[in-house]
Amino acid sequence: MISRRHSLALLLCFPASALAESPAGAFGASGASGGRGRGGMFRQPDPIDLSDHAGWSELFDGKSLSGWDGNPEVWKVESGNLVGVYSSQAGTRNRETFIIWKGGEPENFELKLEIRLEGAASDSGIQYRSYLTPSAATPPANQAMSPDRWSLSGYQFDFNFPNNFTGQVVDGGRGNRGIVSFRSQMVRTEQEKNPRLLSTLGKTEELGAYFKPGEWNQVHLIARGNTLIQTIDGHVMAILVDDDSTKARSKGLIGLQCSGSGPVKISFRNLWLKTL
Repeated sequence: MISRRHSLALLLCFPASALAESPAGAFGASGASGGRGRGGMFRQPDPIDLSDHAGWSELFDGKSLSGWDGNPEVWKVESGNLVGVYSSQAGTRNRETFIIWKGGEPENFELKLEIRLEGAASDSGIQYRSYLTPSAATPPANQAMSPDRWSLSGYQFDFNFPNNFTGQVVDGGRGNRGIVSFRSQMVRTEQEKNPRLLSTLGKTEELGAYFKPGEWNQVHLIARGNTLIQTIDGHVMAILVDDDSTKARSKGLIGLQCSGSGPVKISFRNLWLKTL
């Protein structure tokens, strides 16, 4: 709390005309308060605008799979969307596969996209700062179409139709850590220590309700330094502060997952990347 003496000092820093003529846009219309007697110098941020793409690069042209590498038996372009499809019978587990962006291995970045899951047991995810698993990196010479060719390990923003895993941070792949930050958690990792819960971001069930299976969902992912922030429709799902220098990864591949049991359809659109 600012003392009366410090409040007077702050007032002396600004002419009376500046305080009396504060623009209406600084509060009121934007939903901000007048600063509770602090001269009206505080204001709310502008609303979320996922259509703001200034300084961003589009990753998918809506017409072809140019710039992407995935199993052509699974991935296609449909109605301007990037789509992964399995037509298996109910109860049949589909092999996990990814379509991989070939534009580089971003380090610090933001990623925006929309995702839709169809199929009661559909499973998906956004792989980032990831790498080809050993079998994918060196596939047999006579198996250019081997499913292992499109296998990724590393960080994943998890999604599934039943919605029990959606939003969590996973460190996927053999020998990696698995689920590191569950939905509703802010977690820190440190070398030779168990992950530590720093804070809760809300109730797991309430946050999960913001994800709509079968509908389009807006996703915003931020990877900056060791901090990873995953949001859906403007709500933070999970945060990981990965300070374990033996396991954290500073850059890597981006990939989109198609998996699940029975007939599934995973669709993506409006994919935008901004490097930081």
